[in-house]
Amino acid sequence: MNGRERGGARTRSGAGGRPTLEEVAARAGVGRGTVSRVVNGSSKVSDRTRAAVEAAVAELGYVPNRAARALAAHRTDAIALVVPEPESRFFAEPYFSDVLRGVGAELADTDMQLLLTLAGGDRERRRLAQYLAADRVDGVLLVSVHAGDPLPELLEELGIPSVISGRRSADEALACVDSDNLAGAREAVRHLLDRGRRAIATITGPLDVYGAQCRLDGYRQALAAAGAAPDEALMSVGDFTEEGGRRAMTELLARRPGLDAVFAASDVMAAGARQVLRAAGRRIPEDVALVGFDDSVVARHMDPALTSVRQPVEEMGRTMARVLLEQIARGPAAPIDRPRIVLPTHLVVRESS
Repeated sequence: MNGRERGGARTRSGAGGRPTLEEVAARAGVGRGTVSRVVNGSSKVSDRTRAAVEAAVAELGYVPNRAARALAAHRTDAIALVVPEPESRFFAEPYFSDVLRGVGAELADTDMQLLLTLAGGDRERRRLAQYLAADRVDGVLLVSVHAGDPLPELLEELGIPSVISGRRSADEALACVDSDNLAGAREAVRHLLDRGRRAIATITGPLDVYGAQCRLDGYRQALAAAGAAPDEALMSVGDFTEEGGRRAMTELLARRPGLDAVFAASDVMAAGARQVLRAAGRRIPEDVALVGFDDSVVARHMDPALTSVRQPVEEMGRTMARVLLEQIARGPAAPIDRPRIVLPTHLVVRESS
């Protein structure tokens, strides 16, 4: 017998023939408010009543109206993943897809919808600000923020629960999830020193990104610990893109032709550096050892395979989503909890070093 039939008759009330809350209440012999409490998971219902309502729900095939429930609870059941970067970088950098995969995995068993928003230009940011001000989402995950970006302050002004991936500074005000960029870079350069390399160059990320600053600091600290004075001519600023890696590597070879190792602050930049080194006739790793950061798919598919600092990007995405869901569940009246979570990194050694 069909779950919506009883005694040979099919229940056909409600919009589009779907059973209503009132029909469930009538079938269970309780009031509409009692059904609502059961459907919404309230504990203020006896076990006997809950069983009767659940039996009626199953028999009628009742499906709660999520939109109505969210409206009643002043919720949208949606969160936004905001990436203030141009579309070209989002699709070229594996880091973002790994974060997205982790966020999606954490939300898989919830009713939350995930909205991906790229806000790389002023027009996109203005449109995003209007969207957020209209209370269209319950919370925001913010990834890849540069110094001076107005989005974090906007989120604070609007009182929207938010979690940022990668701090803007050591004193980040928002809840944040980051990897240990400083320790990861130190380990990478220490590895090169242990391999006997002495003229070690670095290609940094954009230095208005705190994580890139930390990776440069780790590079400097490892050299200092080995008694080597950092040489500014062996440092070139990149932008986390392949073209940026090529440009920076070209500058470094022009300044210090005898360099024997390169620490690139991302795998994508390391791929660009490798192209320039090969074009200049430098063998990897015989002439120049090469190390990246991220341990992305790029590292594993390079030739030779790239030694890289693994940061748990997918776990970062999961953790961000989990922290945000906890914020949303506490509600606006709860005390503000802004954890700062730093996940460990480790070096994966391959043929390039």
